[in-house]
Amino acid sequence: MGTTLSGDDVVRLRISDVQSETADCVSLVFDVPADHEDRFRYAAGQYLTLRVTVAGVEHRRCYSMSSSPALAEPLRITVKRDPGGVVSNWINDTVVAGAEIHAEAPQGRFVLDSSDRDIVAFAGGSGITPVFSLIRTALATTGRRVRLFYANRSADSVIFAGVLRGIAEEYGDRIAVHHHLDSEHGVVTPTALRTFLAGVGDAEYFVCGPTLFMDAVEATLRDSKVPAAQVHLERFVAATPVDAAPAAGDEVTDQVIIELDRRTTTADYRSGNTLLQTARMAGLKAPSSCETGSCGTCIAQVTEGAARMLNNNALDDDEVADGWVLTCQAMPTTKTVRIVYE
Repeated sequence: MGTTLSGDDVVRLRISDVQSETADCVSLVFDVPADHEDRFRYAAGQYLTLRVTVAGVEHRRCYSMSSSPALAEPLRITVKRDPGGVVSNWINDTVVAGAEIHAEAPQGRFVLDSSDRDIVAFAGGSGITPVFSLIRTALATTGRRVRLFYANRSADSVIFAGVLRGIAEEYGDRIAVHHHLDSEHGVVTPTALRTFLAGVGDAEYFVCGPTLFMDAVEATLRDSKVPAAQVHLERFVAATPVDAAPAAGDEVTDQVIIELDRRTTTADYRSGNTLLQTARMAGLKAPSSCETGSCGTCIAQVTEGAARMLNNNALDDDEVADGWVLTCQAMPTTKTVRIVYE
């Protein structure tokens, strides 16, 4: 328990409890030993990357903490069964208290900002997990007010339903929770979102959920003239992919020069590969986690040449202007590209 695996920044953590949230969702509570407490300190909204082996194949998956670091709770993640989801189904079907899982230290940028603006959150299905941690932490540590739009298929699929009722009773008019059930009102529409936003003043917006839900919320916020800097998105399912084929004006890339761990490696480029895939094919152990353009773990700076990103939900405009890219989403667009990892 709590052993750091040789040659890797992964810790074997014991599961102290498995809590059933709904018929297709469980929470795993971890026992973090004293010698790893510093490594596993986290901010509300961050996630763990788990490494599990199912049927002899190792998988990496990111799961947000549903616990609040401000409430002295044990570290907890919440995992909903996903049709066809190898790891989420394995967790729901087989994991029991006393089992051990390999986990990397918490990461993620979907965290509370330093402003005192009110919080408006949108969650769809299991997207409530990081939002749940965020709003509970904000209510406990600040005077900010919270409005939550929470969409689910039906009443029996609402995760944390009872706790949300308790929070509403405890904090009164500081929090307003709006439940949208597809079984009663159909899928979420822009009209429903605009109605929810009516009367909202200056706020910070946090959005997490299925791709179509997030796209609808993002478009509605954009149409409502909400500044992009005040909109925080968390995706762990890749957005609708942008065409990875070369775009007009792209040069044919011959080589990628990679600076990592004080070593410089020159790799031949294979058409269609991202910079992260190129690094791996060169035998390098480049940092990565979610591989959907959300977490920022794989960032590197382009210091020569250029690259374009297919998806970007982690870097702001200033970082992109300075040459930073998410290598899991970055396609080289010049004859030679040099990248430098942090």
